[in-house]
Amino acid sequence: MALLLPILVFVGMYFLILRPQQRRMKQRESLVRAAGIGDEVATVGGVIGIIVAQEEDEQVVSLVVDTDVELRVQRRSIGEIISKAGEETEDSDEASDED
Repeated sequence: MALLLPILVFVGMYFLILRPQQRRMKQRESLVRAAGIGDEVATVGGVIGIIVAQEEDEQVVSLVVDTDVELRVQRRSIGEIISKAGEETEDSDEASDED
């Protein structure tokens, strides 16, 4: 009976802490892989830009953040994909309706 308590604690910690963390890591990894050329992304540092190129090893991407300003950042520093290439945002739909 004394051995049962540590086993239950370990199983509980696995399902409450470790498993959800592994799931979040897999989701983040798939997000980073899904970012492609033409996508608007935000880095974990808060820089927003559009991916225009990627290095041969695909670990470094180039972001255009302003006219004639291009940054090279590591792919793993991408925090979120704001919009995918070819997708229109709701703001651009509303702006075209007003014209």
